[in-house]
Amino acid sequence: MDRLCIERCLRGETNAFEGILDRYERPVYNAIVRMGADREEARDLCQQVFVKAYQHLDSYDPAYKFFSWLYRVAINETINALKARRPFEPLSPAMQAGDANPEETFAASEEIQHALVEIDIKYRLAIIVRHFLQLSYEEAAEVLDVPVKTVKSRLFTARQLLREILEGQRHAAR
Repeated sequence: MDRLCIERCLRGETNAFEGILDRYERPVYNAIVRMGADREEARDLCQQVFVKAYQHLDSYDPAYKFFSWLYRVAINETINALKARRPFEPLSPAMQAGDANPEETFAASEEIQHALVEIDIKYRLAIIVRHFLQLSYEEAAEVLDVPVKTVKSRLFTARQLLREILEGQRHAAR
């Protein structure tokens, strides 16, 4: 389905991009929120991601999965936006309770969000692509453009860092 939409877009059928937008808008938005953007910023970034993806569709290599390429665009855009603001700006909840499914509710918890924003972006991305986007190690490696061993190593470190932060928050709350 993705390849057909892409081929049609590259032939000049601009409306063919709607299929890609329909399929990936929500997951890309959710990934951007999990990286640390608030809801309004995530909407803007999501739009930027799809504009950039459309403009650079000819650079997509069909030897790889399209979502990996698209998530890479989303990651790069979001990292650039997050670098432009204060590094530890507090996050707002990812979704309103009525809109959230259980996975989004978990991701939106203040405790987890604050802990995620405190760890280095490379560890945060590893958690996001593996646990929130539920990509395999191989897919995560493709999206992050690192070897599988690096993904596993970053996940190990990220989990340790998150555990330390969360335990510290709980201890401080006592």
